[in-house]
Amino acid sequence: MEYTPISPFRRPISYAHLSVVTAGEPPSQRKPINKWDLLRELSKAQAAFGITERDLTVLQGLLSFFPDDALGGNAEMVVFPSNKAICERLNGMACSTMRRYLARLVDARFLIRRDSPNGKRFMRKYGEDRIAFGFDLSPLYRRAEEIMRAAEAVRAAESRMKRLRVIVSLMRRDLTALTEYGKETHPERSIWGEMNTITANAARALRRRLTHEELTEYRTQLETMLEYAKDIIDGSETQKMSINDARIEHHHHNTNKESIEFEPHLEERTDADVVHEEQLSMPAETEECRELKPSPSIPLHLVTTACPTFRTFYQGDVRHWHQLFDAACHVRPAMGINTETWEDAQRFMGPEQASVVLLAILERFEAIRSPGAYLRALTAKAAAGEFSCGPMIMALLGRKNAA
Repeated sequence: MEYTPISPFRRPISYAHLSVVTAGEPPSQRKPINKWDLLRELSKAQAAFGITERDLTVLQGLLSFFPDDALGGNAEMVVFPSNKAICERLNGMACSTMRRYLARLVDARFLIRRDSPNGKRFMRKYGEDRIAFGFDLSPLYRRAEEIMRAAEAVRAAESRMKRLRVIVSLMRRDLTALTEYGKETHPERSIWGEMNTITANAARALRRRLTHEELTEYRTQLETMLEYAKDIIDGSETQKMSINDARIEHHHHNTNKESIEFEPHLEERTDADVVHEEQLSMPAETEECRELKPSPSIPLHLVTTACPTFRTFYQGDVRHWHQLFDAACHVRPAMGINTETWEDAQRFMGPEQASVVLLAILERFEAIRSPGAYLRALTAKAAAGEFSCGPMIMALLGRKNAA
């Protein structure tokens, strides 16, 4: 048509209307884009443009009247359905409601009214010329790149939120486990009750939809409590064990594989010499020793989490300490540990703690040159009252978390 009107029929003109009428380059000079893909992108980014699902429903109805799947490539992108036809396409939506949502789409600059002199919507041909009056979809097409950028930003924000939510959930789980362990190893500390409250609050909060700020706040709080719990647990006992481990475990290169030595003086001795010296240093069994069989100062579920390898060889349930002992007895022969060494470990460590140590050795079996010699060395320390299996399990958990 020789003239394009800029004012709607019997409606006041607005700045938004004028900005859409005079915007951008002609649509025919841009690459076509699938109208349904563009609608999905707009649905993803609807909050950025201040529109709702009902607005999008009306826009979807208008797009269905456009004959081509792709917007662009034509100078005219005007659809001209009647109000009745639009409402029927929208499953019987009330006409007044439909007009209200149409007005919102016009105000949001996704549509523009191309009204005829009498306000009717129609299309006429004059030779090769085509004149259409109705709703022009070209503003939606012109803003395609803006819509896609907004949708991508929404997806990126959702991805960050998902990662942050997973981190907070894992921190809450770790703090719960450390709190249970801390209650057993340091029952005199009152901080465990506060940590229980924090983890319970975090668990309840994670059941609902949290904002980025709320998740960040929970992450900071849990991170602080985790460090505090680790500092308490890695106290004097852990520091002592770390010094002992430094004396016990020495890495050296072997032509076959990397191995671990457990005492400095073992580097130039054979396993037979080690056994002989440990037998000499092992105190004789007394009645007190028979009665004193300390239980592990660590929850059973932490042991099974840190040492999952035994499940490859043992298919039974492990929900109680006696079941863990059965699992250790099952895998012990396959590790090359003889009956005498195993019985000595039980006598000086107790069956439960000896089972924990055995499964911890199995977890690092490939790195240990002689599991039997290692168990005898730890048994000698237990006989001298210088051994606890807790730091071994925490070290394995630390390696798994780091991996």
